[in-house]
Amino acid sequence: MPRTMRIAMVASECEPWAKTGGLADVVDALSRALGLPDPAGPGHEVDVYLPWYRGLNPPEGLVPLELRVPVGGPGGEPRHETVTLWSGEADGYRLRLVEHAPSFDRESFYMDGNSDYVDNPARFTLLGRAALEAIRAEARPVDVIHGHDWQAGPALLSLRHRYAGDPLLREVATMLTCHNLAYHGWTPRADAWQLDLPLDVGKHDGVDLLREAIKTADMVNTVSPNYARESLTPEFGAGLDDVLRARGDRYIGIINGIDTGLWDPATDPTLVAHYDASDLAPKARTRADLMARNGLDPDGPLLGLIGRLDPQKGFDLVTAAAPELVAMGARLIVLGTGHEHLVAGLQALAAQHPGRIAVLDRFDRSEARRIYAGADLFLMPSRFEPCGQGQLIAMRYATPPVVRHSGGLADTVVDADVDPARGNGFVFGPATPQALVDAVRRALAALADEARLAHIQANGMARDHSWRVPARGYEAAYRRAIAG
Repeated sequence: MPRTMRIAMVASECEPWAKTGGLADVVDALSRALGLPDPAGPGHEVDVYLPWYRGLNPPEGLVPLELRVPVGGPGGEPRHETVTLWSGEADGYRLRLVEHAPSFDRESFYMDGNSDYVDNPARFTLLGRAALEAIRAEARPVDVIHGHDWQAGPALLSLRHRYAGDPLLREVATMLTCHNLAYHGWTPRADAWQLDLPLDVGKHDGVDLLREAIKTADMVNTVSPNYARESLTPEFGAGLDDVLRARGDRYIGIINGIDTGLWDPATDPTLVAHYDASDLAPKARTRADLMARNGLDPDGPLLGLIGRLDPQKGFDLVTAAAPELVAMGARLIVLGTGHEHLVAGLQALAAQHPGRIAVLDRFDRSEARRIYAGADLFLMPSRFEPCGQGQLIAMRYATPPVVRHSGGLADTVVDADVDPARGNGFVFGPATPQALVDAVRRALAALADEARLAHIQANGMARDHSWRVPARGYEAAYRRAIAG
């Protein structure tokens, strides 16, 4: 049996403690999947290092540890900050909160209004250094430090450049997960003192933390195999395709899962009726409830959309396609916030088509659950999508997704017309309104055939949506990092 590993996660978010997006869900769910025992053997020992942000509601029974953390000064002089590391048990892992009020007791995690905090490099250097100093203080080696996105870059770079001679840390393997290649943590040279790294790290004009972390980590991954391939091209690599290609087989894709305990139509407390794969009949009640709550005419198929209203997510395609979709008899419900012009355009369409289109300009977890359960089809026309969770949740709730062939959407959704035996949704290629309309038209034809729809729904619900398989992928990657 493979030996148990000790893993240190370094991340800027972790559900339910601190969240702005999907990163938080992944860090929590992956840590639990790794930490909890399963039939293959005992769980691994996982520590999650996270900033103690303002408003964070910690678990009970935390134990403090004071640490003096080395950081840089404006003139390059060494100095130290004192932080308190609070440790407590979460569900399957140990949560380790880094408390330093000047750095983390702020209105938001990353931004002051519309601008990044100018000391973000220093703030996340402090997080990473606190994790390294905690390992040293406890004198218990870890096998792998697993960093997430650019905010963990300072931890990986510090390990290699400032702690390389430390006997407890010099053999630690590292892994970096790139959830979003668009955010690099760029640090101009004038501010690079905040990172407390050698001057030759980065370019002459500054340090791209994500790029340098990709170069440094023993293993690098993103959150789906198809997106890993796409990101090797200039179109999708966000300026990092060259360094990703240079990593060769040390850059891989591991598909995300979802928390199947939290996302379960058989137990979801938000729903007016519960159902499972053996009995989908109560799903009709969730549909009727959703349409009544939002003033939609029930005499037509309901298309649901949830997400950030952004061209990346293809909401402009939806806006352009909506009149034809309505003419085909469809109803649309859209939940999300984002670009003002997209919100305004969809709201104008809702005003033009009362009872046919509903636009909910807000973030609403409960209504999102009702849409996953109550819609007949779930649309995700993303221009690019590293993994995506919406299509996984929709399939879990027996709502076939209609998606664009992109990133993790292509890895998880099998077109029911292309592969009738395995099909669990519908896929289109070009990022055009007409391609979206054509895919919806094919999906509506399936809705009209009860036996065929039941087969598509069964395929979607039968897919293993859990973190069990992804966790095994990360375990294998950790062992490669350690061997390397």
